[in-house]
Amino acid sequence: MDATAHLLPTRRDFAGDDLIFTLNGRAQKRAAEGAAVINATIGALYDDAGKLVVLDTVMAQWKQLASAEVAPYAPIGGDPTYLLNLVQRHWPTLTSIGVGVATPGGSGALALTLKNLLDRGNAVLTAAPYWGPYSTLAAEVGMPLHTVPYPDVTTGIDIGMWEAACRDTLDAQGRLVLWLNDPCHNPTGRSFSRADRLALLEMLRDVSSQGPVSLILDLAYLDYARDPQQVRDALDDYAAFGAEGNVLVGACLSLSKAYTLYGARAGALVFPWTTDAALHGALITSCRGTWSNCARAPMSVLNRISKDSALQAALETEHAAWRTLLARRATALDAALKAEGLPGCAYDGGFFVTLDGGADPFATCERMQTHHVFVIPLPEGLRVGICAMRESDVGKFAAAYKASL
Repeated sequence: MDATAHLLPTRRDFAGDDLIFTLNGRAQKRAAEGAAVINATIGALYDDAGKLVVLDTVMAQWKQLASAEVAPYAPIGGDPTYLLNLVQRHWPTLTSIGVGVATPGGSGALALTLKNLLDRGNAVLTAAPYWGPYSTLAAEVGMPLHTVPYPDVTTGIDIGMWEAACRDTLDAQGRLVLWLNDPCHNPTGRSFSRADRLALLEMLRDVSSQGPVSLILDLAYLDYARDPQQVRDALDDYAAFGAEGNVLVGACLSLSKAYTLYGARAGALVFPWTTDAALHGALITSCRGTWSNCARAPMSVLNRISKDSALQAALETEHAAWRTLLARRATALDAALKAEGLPGCAYDGGFFVTLDGGADPFATCERMQTHHVFVIPLPEGLRVGICAMRESDVGKFAAAYKASL
């Protein structure tokens, strides 16, 4: 039976795949055929033997879960202890979650912000380059995604351009939602400098006089920052800003990278600096009307680790080892690129760096595949997953990249 006629006309022209997973599948197929592939497509951490990294501290607790920690329905909004523990991973001095709900990963949290803080047809604002599914999340609820340029590595943020975009959005629709993936931005691997961050917050404070402004922090890669103190400083700045009450500050939190629980789909959307009952009711209703309840097992793992200081210390030791490996890979890639006479790659943390893609990043990506090197093309360049690239491969990568520009 041809079901096309049963689909809405606006739902008939989708490929039904995702660029990241499509290119990852292509790379895996090429490797299975015997090619020496560099697969820098997907956002998952692999060791130098090509094996997926799974944090031992986390998996040991997962294996010990009792039936009661796995099988019962979690509350629609998520286990309150889990939510508080997750908030305190980021802001240890807070004693309340404010308003928050469990979500299936950071993606679910982002989706809830669109459903509850914007009207259909409104635009959401973010920095480009951005994680590709941002546009899918927005399109699925009938919203365009507008962008401003991510701060330049040498000159910093163009605050005038950001302010103009914010004010134009407020003029057009009376409200503003800004998705900010900072620190450890996907896909650039960079973080806002403190000067850029404070300039942004000052600007948002000013434009909030025009209408409701919501700053939504997308926090996925913080455990893999080159300098954890820079992350702490950033989170403290955002907390102080949220406590002012001029701008609604929320955070999309996730265990996918932090706990290497990619498949468990555990996260949360939290607004720690408000206790607004209407916001809480709206979020709970959206949960019930979308996925109903989230999985209890990953919540139980977080709760187990959060109450045991020895487990927390063991987990931090693992994070420190892997963040060191990522920083070493970034440094090696930077050196290999410069050895080829190319610009290097700036890196502050996370799983990725972004490189210039030439006149046509998509064509450059295709040419790199002839060298068995796979990356993700973006309108602004090439996303390179150093999370999956062996340090020993950076020379081959740099040569293939140079030959493909």
